[in-house]
Amino acid sequence: MGYLGNRVLRREDAAMLTVGGTYVADVVPPGTAVVVYVRSTIAHGTIQSIDLDDALASEGVLAVLTAADLETGRVPAPWGEVPPESHRPMLAVGKVRFVGEPICAVVAETLAQAVDAAELVFVDIEPLDAVVTLEQSAAGDVLLYDGTDSNELHAIGQFGSTDFDSCEVVIERTWVNQRVAPIPIETLSAYAVWEGDQLNIWASSQGGGGFRAAVSALLDIPKDQIRVIVPDVGGGFGAKGGPHCEELLMGAIARHVGRGVQWTEMRSENLTAMVHGRGLEQHITMGGTKDGNITDWRINTRQDAGAYPNAGAVLIGSGFLMLSGVYDFDRSEFSAKAFATNTTPVGAYRGAGRPEAAAALERAIDLYAAEIDMDPGELRRLNLLPRFETTHTTSTGTPYDVGDYPESLRLALEAVGYDDLRAEQARRREAGDTLQLGLGIGSYVEITGFAEDSGSGEFGTVELQTDGSVIARSGSQAYGQGHATSWAMLVADELGINIDAITVVMGDTSQIPSESVTGGSRSVQLAGSAIKAASENLVSIAIDAAAASLEAAASDVVFDVDRGVFHVVGTPAVSVDWVSVAAASDDVLTGDGSSFQQKGSTFPFGAHCAVVEVDTETGAVNYLRHVAVDDCGVILNPLLAEGQIHGGIAQGAAQALFEQVVYDEQGNLLTGNLTDYAMPAASEFPSFERIEQVTATFQNPIGAKGIGESGSIGSTPAVHNAVIDAIRHLGVDHIDMPCTPNKIWQALADAS
Repeated sequence: MGYLGNRVLRREDAAMLTVGGTYVADVVPPGTAVVVYVRSTIAHGTIQSIDLDDALASEGVLAVLTAADLETGRVPAPWGEVPPESHRPMLAVGKVRFVGEPICAVVAETLAQAVDAAELVFVDIEPLDAVVTLEQSAAGDVLLYDGTDSNELHAIGQFGSTDFDSCEVVIERTWVNQRVAPIPIETLSAYAVWEGDQLNIWASSQGGGGFRAAVSALLDIPKDQIRVIVPDVGGGFGAKGGPHCEELLMGAIARHVGRGVQWTEMRSENLTAMVHGRGLEQHITMGGTKDGNITDWRINTRQDAGAYPNAGAVLIGSGFLMLSGVYDFDRSEFSAKAFATNTTPVGAYRGAGRPEAAAALERAIDLYAAEIDMDPGELRRLNLLPRFETTHTTSTGTPYDVGDYPESLRLALEAVGYDDLRAEQARRREAGDTLQLGLGIGSYVEITGFAEDSGSGEFGTVELQTDGSVIARSGSQAYGQGHATSWAMLVADELGINIDAITVVMGDTSQIPSESVTGGSRSVQLAGSAIKAASENLVSIAIDAAAASLEAAASDVVFDVDRGVFHVVGTPAVSVDWVSVAAASDDVLTGDGSSFQQKGSTFPFGAHCAVVEVDTETGAVNYLRHVAVDDCGVILNPLLAEGQIHGGIAQGAAQALFEQVVYDEQGNLLTGNLTDYAMPAASEFPSFERIEQVTATFQNPIGAKGIGESGSIGSTPAVHNAVIDAIRHLGVDHIDMPCTPNKIWQALADAS
């Protein structure tokens, strides 16, 4: 039918933009009890007592529950080894360790009654010194967990070696990749109800199967007695990759009060208690020759993991994997440690470690270029790995699949008009214009799919219905990407049927056995390939039924995908379609895609170029242009790919210019609402320009690599570098993100 590769409109758009989707809050029946959590207002302290009497006597209150009432387990870190003492209690036990940590759950008939009762809970907390910064945590004067001798949660020891003594040029710098908030448009939300021994939970999640597994483990409920349904999800960005304590408790709370319960996060709670992203300090050293040959690169990272180990405690490993980026260095060195602080835990956020690695490397490249007075674009060109079509293994053992990094850079600089912009920049500098022009580049490679040599796949089936329509079931969970459109396109092209005859089902553990989480830009390459394999399998199965209808041997029957029919070899005029095949089959025909296993990860890459103006009198930044070359291999739907890139650029550029989570010395969140936390609107951005480059991977039959996080990896250093480039000639060689007008103005004032 020829859907693949075309700009097929998203099937999801009508529901999302006009009629409205079906979110967790939409499925909650009237009369459901409401949960509100009482949270700590102190970053670090010992719980002396909890007085529940007034709250219990409040109108409409069904229960006020503490950790002792629910007897739930602790939450281990998602990956890696961390001290067992750091495992998080579902509700605070003994101590509180960050502002916003839930202490008890109030259950009432209505939201208003639950909120009022929560105000009546009195928690007596004896304050302890708060550990807010990495310096305080590393010093270890105050320990967060009893029985430990440091606040260190996870470490990657020194890997590799460098020889800076042999270098003609060495630059060294320490900077901060600031903490940011994911802010999905739909906050966390869950609804739980028991039907006999069966627990049903509706959740806003990136993976229903993983959610069910966590509930089963932490509440000691068999998996086959738990059903998790994930309806439409209003964004996740990694922060909904694993269930939060407030969600995990819903089943236990529903069982305790004997009725269905719902909880939906308020926006202030979301900013305070949902996992944050990024939040690390990077000490970099780069060395090489005066003529631009970079030979040595070292990065030492300290990660702020927050009060309890989440993904942020171990994502420093992504920086190790992507250490040398797109460059051909002689020697590279890496080490990293994650420390606990009395702040909100840090989890996975769009890119999850790869943007942080690219930001450090690309900022260092610009500093090196300034040190030797070489154009940053030319310095990159000199040091890029040449094109390769078979696996290139980096110094850290990372096996890049295919790459053409010089072409990405060439395309980006050509599209933006690099030479002409440099000439205009020189003119403005010579004239002493108030509005100075800046150009920034972000060249990157990232890892997606996260497949091991043993193979990695995803659940996918394609089931033929009696009327000839098809149901495609996928273990990959959509939360804005457009899976329902992409999977339908794949099935339609494999079966030769109209896309409108295909229904895509996901997000229901009663139909989907997968326990994977949709993240790491894995969906098209793993789930898409599984759907493709399932479609091919269905064709093979259907040949037997078609042969019976045609009164021929199965070996003589072929499938004509262009017409969507089966016929005997040499006699295409006599054929049967899918409706006839379904009618002739005794059983429902189902194609299974589990045979597909991707044996290695894929490595998308690209180059971004940003153009800004900086007002030297006020520090204001005018973000003029952004050109993005993102090579994600074969593209199923250019419209969907562009949407992913545009969203990623917006989030990455926002970190460079606007966003930052800020705490005071006592661990109080100062950016606890969207007035204080500067999340940008579309009006802050130019129209992003996408330049196509396609380098197909050999890791899967589609030839696709990930695209969901690419924009957020290349954009941050591109915009950051552009701002510094605009004012470097005035004596400013670095400003920590975000590059706000006040910080720029202050840097210029200090330099002058």
